[in-house]
Amino acid sequence: MKITATIITYNEEANVRAACESVAWADEIVVVDSESTDSTAKVATQCGARVINRKWPGFAAQKQFALEQASHEWIFSLDADERVSDQLKRSIASLRDGRAEELADGYLMARRTHYQGRWIRGGGWYPDRQLRLFRKTLGAWNERLIHESVKIKAGARTATLAGDILHYTESNAAYHHRMIGERYAPLAARQMFDEGKRTSTVGVATAGPLAFIRSLVIRGGFRDGFAGLSIATFAAHHDFLKHLMLWEMQREQKAVGRSK
Repeated sequence: MKITATIITYNEEANVRAACESVAWADEIVVVDSESTDSTAKVATQCGARVINRKWPGFAAQKQFALEQASHEWIFSLDADERVSDQLKRSIASLRDGRAEELADGYLMARRTHYQGRWIRGGGWYPDRQLRLFRKTLGAWNERLIHESVKIKAGARTATLAGDILHYTESNAAYHHRMIGERYAPLAARQMFDEGKRTSTVGVATAGPLAFIRSLVIRGGFRDGFAGLSIATFAAHHDFLKHLMLWEMQREQKAVGRSK
């Protein structure tokens, strides 16, 4: 069972060494770097990774490109701000020591996020299962603008591994707020618009409160104390902004239609 670990990066000099060391057990590490202006590529090369420089085409497209550069049948995909827990390493090692005919075609694993100094349990953030280990001939990254994931071909078999991917997300409030406004909400709104989804002024007005209740109460965010409250509040902001941007796209579409 030969495994290529793939990582996509952009200005990740603070993270890429730990990410590469986290998958040092892989038979190959491929880092696809999106024209970083810091020392990301240099550090990754020092860690033994094969570094490919490529202009940014979007999350899913870049991850799919990384997959296609792999020399081996099995792919393990890791983000630069993620690490492989010891338990997950042991689970993967046991697969490699087992019988080839007993392997599934893809493996799900939980992702645990570290936020505001603690590991998050609620708010829908855990276990957040991800399919990250798979045969490249049977799996591919979908073409979504946001929340990209691996899709396995029909008939392929998946299983779940013990152990977590450890996600060290940026807990700085200003950064979190900026990413929602500049990346996550705009991409989510565009994805919804392209899929034919529509909203209304009522939808815009209720999106935030509903997201807050869903995160803090229904999904148990209250168990994480102040961090859970922060997550719920940012979830509300994200959903409000996403629906507002979608509503604006709808208005622009109608205006263009009337001008023709």
